Amino acid sequence: MSRTPAPRPSASPALDARVALLRRAAHAEPRLEGVLLYGSWTTGEADAYSDIEAYLFLGEGHADSFDGPGFLRALGRPALAHTNQFGILAVVFEDDLMRGEFHFEEAGAGISAVEGWQGMVHLPDPDAAVLLDRTGRLTEAAARLTAPLAPEPMESAAHLTGELANWTLMLAHLLARREDARAHNLLHAMVAPLQLKLCRLLRGTTDHWLTPSRAAEEDLPAADLARYTATTAPLAAAALRAAARASWQWSRELAAEAHGRWGTPVPEALHARIAGVLARD
Repeated sequence: MSRTPAPRPSASPALDARVALLRRAAHAEPRLEGVLLYGSWTTGEADAYSDIEAYLFLGEGHADSFDGPGFLRALGRPALAHTNQFGILAVVFEDDLMRGEFHFEEAGAGISAVEGWQGMVHLPDPDAAVLLDRTGRLTEAAARLTAPLAPEPMESAAHLTGELANWTLMLAHLLARREDARAHNLLHAMVAPLQLKLCRLLRGTTDHWLTPSRAAEEDLPAADLARYTATTAPLAAAALRAAARASWQWSRELAAEAHGRWGTPVPEALHARIAGVLARD
Protein backbone atom coordinates (compact mmCIF):
# COMPACT_ATOMS: atom_id res chain seq x y z
CA MET A 1 0.00 0.00 0.00
CA SER A 2 2.00 2.98 -1.25
CA ARG A 3 0.70 6.21 0.27
CA THR A 4 0.95 9.73 -1.12
CA PRO A 5 -1.22 11.91 1.14
CA ALA A 6 -1.95 15.52 0.23
CA PRO A 7 0.81 17.89 1.38
CA ARG A 8 0.09 19.67 4.64
CA PRO A 9 1.56 23.19 4.77
CA SER A 10 3.28 24.38 7.92
CA ALA A 11 4.77 27.68 9.03
CA SER A 12 8.08 26.55 7.50
CA PRO A 13 8.05 26.38 3.68
CA ALA A 14 11.64 25.08 3.76
CA LEU A 15 10.64 22.19 5.99
CA ASP A 16 7.57 21.47 3.86
CA ALA A 17 9.81 21.29 0.80
CA ARG A 18 12.23 18.93 2.50
CA VAL A 19 9.39 16.68 3.67
CA ALA A 20 8.18 16.54 0.06
CA LEU A 21 11.68 15.55 -1.07
CA LEU A 22 11.79 12.80 1.55
CA ARG A 23 8.39 11.50 0.46
CA ARG A 24 9.50 11.42 -3.19
CA ALA A 25 12.82 9.74 -2.44
CA ALA A 26 11.16 7.15 -0.19
CA HIS A 27 8.63 6.14 -2.83
CA ALA A 28 11.47 5.71 -5.33
CA GLU A 29 13.49 3.47 -3.00
CA PRO A 30 12.15 -0.12 -3.14
CA ARG A 31 14.15 -1.22 -0.10
CA LEU A 32 12.10 1.08 2.12
CA GLU A 33 8.88 -0.37 3.52
CA GLY A 34 7.74 2.67 5.47
CA VAL A 35 8.66 6.20 6.55
CA LEU A 36 7.21 7.95 9.60
CA LEU A 37 7.80 11.57 10.55
CA TYR A 38 7.74 12.75 14.14
CA GLY A 39 8.48 16.04 15.91
CA SER A 40 7.14 19.55 15.43
CA TRP A 41 6.04 19.12 11.80
CA THR A 42 3.64 16.36 12.81
CA THR A 43 2.16 18.32 15.73
CA GLY A 44 1.61 21.52 13.74
CA GLU A 45 4.25 23.48 15.66
CA ALA A 46 6.97 23.74 13.01
CA ASP A 47 8.60 27.07 12.30
CA ALA A 48 11.66 28.37 10.45
CA TYR A 49 13.99 26.80 13.05
CA SER A 50 12.46 23.33 13.13
CA ASP A 51 14.25 20.07 12.32
CA ILE A 52 13.16 17.20 10.09
CA GLU A 53 12.88 13.96 12.04
CA ALA A 54 11.90 10.56 10.69
CA TYR A 55 11.98 6.81 11.11
CA LEU A 56 12.84 4.92 7.93
CA PHE A 57 11.88 1.24 8.01
CA LEU A 58 13.80 -1.07 5.70
CA GLY A 59 12.71 -4.40 4.29
CA GLU A 60 14.23 -7.64 5.50
CA GLY A 61 17.94 -7.96 4.86
CA HIS A 62 18.57 -4.31 4.00
CA ALA A 63 18.97 -2.57 7.36
CA ASP A 64 22.66 -3.33 7.82
CA SER A 65 23.77 -2.47 4.29
CA PHE A 66 21.60 0.53 3.47
CA ASP A 67 23.55 3.75 2.78
CA GLY A 68 21.61 6.23 4.89
CA PRO A 69 23.78 9.30 4.24
CA GLY A 70 23.77 8.53 0.52
CA PHE A 71 19.99 8.24 0.46
CA LEU A 72 19.57 11.54 2.32
CA ARG A 73 21.51 13.43 -0.36
CA ALA A 74 18.19 13.52 -2.19
CA LEU A 75 17.07 16.00 0.49
CA GLY A 76 20.09 18.31 0.09
CA ARG A 77 23.85 18.41 0.31
CA PRO A 78 24.98 17.59 3.87
CA ALA A 79 27.39 19.86 5.72
CA LEU A 80 27.49 17.24 8.47
CA ALA A 81 26.35 13.63 8.73
CA HIS A 82 27.27 11.46 11.69
CA THR A 83 25.78 8.89 14.03
CA ASN A 84 25.15 10.62 17.35
CA GLN A 85 25.39 9.23 20.88
CA PHE A 86 21.87 7.79 20.61
CA GLY A 87 22.64 5.82 17.45
CA ILE A 88 20.65 8.25 15.26
CA LEU A 89 21.97 9.59 11.98
CA ALA A 90 22.23 13.35 12.57
CA VAL A 91 22.47 15.57 9.50
CA VAL A 92 22.93 19.29 8.91
CA PHE A 93 21.96 20.42 5.41
CA GLU A 94 24.36 22.87 3.85
CA ASP A 95 21.92 25.21 2.11
CA ASP A 96 19.91 26.37 5.13
CA LEU A 97 21.53 24.68 8.17
CA MET A 98 18.37 22.69 8.83
CA ARG A 99 19.04 19.81 11.21
CA GLY A 100 17.75 16.32 10.62
CA GLU A 101 17.52 13.17 12.75
CA PHE A 102 16.95 9.90 10.94
CA HIS A 103 16.47 6.42 12.39
CA PHE A 104 17.10 3.54 9.98
CA GLU A 105 15.55 0.32 11.31
CA GLU A 106 14.48 -3.10 10.12
CA ALA A 107 10.78 -2.90 9.32
CA GLY A 108 9.65 -6.08 11.04
CA ALA A 109 10.63 -5.23 14.60
CA GLY A 110 10.68 -1.48 14.06
CA ILE A 111 7.09 -1.07 12.90
CA SER A 112 5.87 -3.52 15.55
CA ALA A 113 7.39 -1.24 18.20
CA VAL A 114 5.60 1.90 16.99
CA GLU A 115 2.29 1.23 18.71
CA GLY A 116 4.24 0.88 21.97
CA TRP A 117 5.15 4.56 21.72
CA GLN A 118 1.83 5.53 23.30
CA GLY A 119 2.53 8.07 26.02
CA MET A 120 5.84 9.05 24.42
CA VAL A 121 4.91 10.18 20.88
CA HIS A 122 1.85 12.15 19.84
CA LEU A 123 0.73 12.11 16.19
CA PRO A 124 -2.49 14.13 15.96
CA ASP A 125 -2.62 13.51 12.18
CA PRO A 126 -1.05 10.11 11.43
CA ASP A 127 -2.00 10.36 7.75
CA ALA A 128 0.35 13.33 7.45
CA ALA A 129 3.10 11.65 9.48
CA VAL A 130 3.16 8.46 7.41
CA LEU A 131 5.01 9.34 4.21
CA LEU A 132 5.30 5.78 2.92
CA ASP A 133 3.57 2.53 3.85
CA ARG A 134 3.85 -0.37 1.42
CA THR A 135 2.04 -2.92 3.61
CA GLY A 136 -0.44 -0.98 5.77
CA ARG A 137 1.31 -1.99 9.00
CA LEU A 138 2.81 1.41 9.70
CA THR A 139 -0.48 3.24 9.16
CA GLU A 140 -2.22 0.91 11.59
CA ALA A 141 0.48 1.36 14.23
CA ALA A 142 0.63 5.17 13.84
CA ALA A 143 -3.15 5.41 14.25
CA ARG A 144 -2.70 4.34 17.88
CA LEU A 145 -0.68 7.49 18.64
CA THR A 146 -3.39 10.10 18.09
CA ALA A 147 -4.24 10.58 21.77
CA PRO A 148 -2.39 13.50 23.42
CA LEU A 149 0.07 12.77 26.19
CA ALA A 150 -1.74 12.82 29.53
CA PRO A 151 0.35 11.83 32.57
CA GLU A 152 -1.59 10.44 35.52
CA PRO A 153 -1.48 13.29 38.07
CA MET A 154 -1.12 11.51 41.42
CA GLU A 155 1.43 8.94 40.31
CA SER A 156 3.43 11.51 38.33
CA ALA A 157 3.45 14.06 41.15
CA ALA A 158 4.63 11.47 43.66
CA HIS A 159 7.40 10.35 41.31
CA LEU A 160 8.54 13.91 40.61
CA THR A 161 8.51 14.81 44.31
CA GLY A 162 10.84 11.91 45.01
CA GLU A 163 13.08 12.68 42.06
CA LEU A 164 13.47 16.31 43.08
CA ALA A 165 14.51 15.36 46.60
CA ASN A 166 17.01 12.78 45.34
CA TRP A 167 18.71 14.99 42.75
CA THR A 168 18.67 18.12 44.91
CA LEU A 169 20.45 16.24 47.69
CA MET A 170 23.11 15.26 45.15
CA LEU A 171 23.29 18.91 44.12
CA ALA A 172 23.80 19.93 47.74
CA HIS A 173 26.60 17.40 48.15
CA LEU A 174 28.34 18.59 44.99
CA LEU A 175 28.19 22.18 46.21
CA ALA A 176 29.58 21.14 49.59
CA ARG A 177 32.43 19.38 47.78
CA ARG A 178 33.02 22.54 45.73
CA GLU A 179 32.37 20.74 42.44
CA ASP A 180 30.68 23.83 41.12
CA ALA A 181 30.83 23.01 37.40
CA ARG A 182 29.21 19.62 37.99
CA ALA A 183 26.62 21.15 40.32
CA HIS A 184 25.82 23.85 37.76
CA ASN A 185 25.14 21.20 35.13
CA LEU A 186 23.01 19.08 37.47
CA LEU A 187 20.89 22.06 38.52
CA HIS A 188 20.06 23.08 34.96
CA ALA A 189 20.06 19.74 33.12
CA MET A 190 18.43 17.45 35.70
CA VAL A 191 16.61 19.38 38.42
CA ALA A 192 15.04 22.13 36.29
CA PRO A 193 13.22 19.80 33.84
CA LEU A 194 11.70 17.88 36.78
CA GLN A 195 10.47 21.13 38.33
CA LEU A 196 8.95 22.25 35.06
CA LYS A 197 7.16 18.91 34.73
CA LEU A 198 5.68 19.17 38.20
CA CYS A 199 4.70 22.77 37.52
CA ARG A 200 3.03 21.79 34.24
CA LEU A 201 1.17 19.00 35.99
CA LEU A 202 -0.20 21.44 38.54
CA ARG A 203 -1.13 24.05 35.93
CA GLY A 204 -2.73 21.55 33.55
CA THR A 205 -0.36 22.38 30.69
CA THR A 206 1.11 18.99 29.85
CA ASP A 207 1.05 19.18 26.05
CA HIS A 208 4.85 19.57 26.09
CA TRP A 209 5.36 16.98 28.81
CA LEU A 210 8.38 15.26 27.28
CA THR A 211 10.20 18.55 26.66
CA PRO A 212 8.89 20.66 29.55
CA SER A 213 10.89 23.78 28.69
CA ARG A 214 9.36 23.96 25.22
CA ALA A 215 7.01 26.94 24.83
CA ALA A 216 7.18 27.53 28.58
CA GLU A 217 6.84 31.26 27.91
CA GLU A 218 3.40 30.64 26.40
CA ASP A 219 2.29 27.70 28.54
CA LEU A 220 3.12 28.82 32.09
CA PRO A 221 2.03 31.83 34.17
CA ALA A 222 4.50 34.68 34.58
CA ALA A 223 4.87 33.92 38.29
CA ASP A 224 6.07 30.39 37.54
CA LEU A 225 8.50 31.65 34.92
CA ALA A 226 9.90 34.05 37.50
CA ARG A 227 10.43 31.19 39.95
CA TYR A 228 12.14 29.17 37.22
CA THR A 229 14.37 32.14 36.34
CA ALA A 230 15.48 32.37 39.98
CA THR A 231 16.79 28.79 39.76
CA THR A 232 19.22 29.67 36.96
CA ALA A 233 22.70 31.02 37.57
CA PRO A 234 26.11 31.64 36.04
CA LEU A 235 28.98 29.43 37.13
CA ALA A 236 29.91 31.70 40.01
CA ALA A 237 29.97 30.31 43.54
CA ALA A 238 27.67 32.79 45.29
CA ALA A 239 25.13 32.99 42.47
CA LEU A 240 25.09 29.21 42.03
CA ARG A 241 24.40 28.58 45.70
CA ALA A 242 21.65 31.20 45.78
CA ALA A 243 20.03 29.59 42.73
CA ALA A 244 20.25 26.13 44.31
CA ARG A 245 18.48 27.37 47.44
CA ALA A 246 15.81 29.12 45.38
CA SER A 247 15.40 25.96 43.34
CA TRP A 248 14.85 23.78 46.37
CA GLN A 249 12.41 26.27 47.89
CA TRP A 250 10.37 26.18 44.68
CA SER A 251 10.54 22.38 44.57
CA ARG A 252 9.22 22.20 48.12
CA GLU A 253 6.37 24.58 47.34
CA LEU A 254 5.41 22.60 44.23
CA ALA A 255 5.52 19.36 46.22
CA ALA A 256 3.32 20.89 48.93
CA GLU A 257 0.85 22.11 46.32
CA ALA A 258 0.71 18.62 44.81
CA HIS A 259 0.16 17.14 48.27
CA GLY A 260 -2.72 19.53 48.88
CA ARG A 261 -4.35 18.63 45.58
CA TRP A 262 -3.69 14.88 45.25
CA GLY A 263 -2.49 13.77 48.68
CA THR A 264 0.94 12.77 47.38
CA PRO A 265 3.49 12.04 50.14
CA VAL A 266 6.01 14.69 51.15
CA PRO A 267 8.93 13.61 53.39
CA GLU A 268 9.07 16.84 55.36
CA ALA A 269 11.95 15.82 57.63
CA LEU A 270 14.13 14.87 54.65
CA HIS A 271 13.18 18.07 52.83
CA ALA A 272 14.24 20.14 55.85
CA ARG A 273 17.57 18.33 56.08
CA ILE A 274 18.29 18.96 52.40
CA ALA A 275 17.55 22.64 52.96
CA GLY A 276 20.01 22.56 55.86
CA VAL A 277 22.78 21.15 53.68
CA LEU A 278 22.10 23.81 51.02
CA ALA A 279 22.20 26.55 53.68
CA ARG A 280 25.83 25.84 54.49
CA ASP A 281 28.41 28.15 52.98
